[in-house]
Amino acid sequence: GMHDGSVMGIPYFNCAAAKGIFAQPAQLFPSGATTPEASVPGAGNTVVPMAAAILAAEQRHVTLPSKKQTSDGFISTGQEVEWVGKKGIVRYIGDVKFAPGEWVGLELTEGKGVHDGSVMGISYFDCKAAKGVFAPAQLLANDMLLDSATVAAPVSAKSSVPRVVAVRAAEDQRHATFPSKERTVDSSFSLGQQVEWSGKKGIVRYIGDVSFAAGEWVGLELTDAKGMHDGSVMGIPYFECPLAKGVFALPAQLSAVPTATKDAFEHDRVMTPV
Repeated sequence: GMHDGSVMGIPYFNCAAAKGIFAQPAQLFPSGATTPEASVPGAGNTVVPMAAAILAAEQRHVTLPSKKQTSDGFISTGQEVEWVGKKGIVRYIGDVKFAPGEWVGLELTEGKGVHDGSVMGISYFDCKAAKGVFAPAQLLANDMLLDSATVAAPVSAKSSVPRVVAVRAAEDQRHATFPSKERTVDSSFSLGQQVEWSGKKGIVRYIGDVSFAAGEWVGLELTDAKGMHDGSVMGIPYFECPLAKGVFALPAQLSAVPTATKDAFEHDRVMTPV
């Protein structure tokens, strides 16, 4: 499977590690039930149960079709780019199921990624485990941009932004995080506040919108337990923290740490190895 029932820090159910997956109802069939029939591509007119057709597709490891270039024409499949200081090769360009807009799938050639080209059970491209990431095109830098940073030509026919401005923005964004709100909408939590989530202590590092779900989310740096990421999710850097110490949670899932325990809380944070 892909997880233990928790996705993006949200515990939906409990199961053994790497045994959980999510699927749409149309992809499921009751055990032992008669399933719809379908023809398998590449098997002539052979008719097999739909479940077998899905399995055959998985065994062939079919990936979604990719565009050749980003909408601005600056990023192409097969091109070498940089993302937050790490080099990678563009393997996919196009729409994704986990967020709106155009995204770029990368196979990192240096540094650690987060997947193998598949996200939430959807295969976008193939690469080695923990070498794949997704990022918006504006967070990437390529040789063409960097080599021509002094040329103030338009980015594309549809844009009036000078190329040098685009380059500077890309350079800034490679090491920047998303701007955070100071407080949640209901003012219950604020940046830097010490909180508890699912019995685990943490510090609020980000408050605001995210690309992977609707609503207001709170990014936490856990101080006494293992998290899921380093503040970046799906290639978007929301905040910075040590590897596997970051999680996201809804405000309703958090509780403030009582004032009387704050000193002990801070002591635990300082003494916790990272």
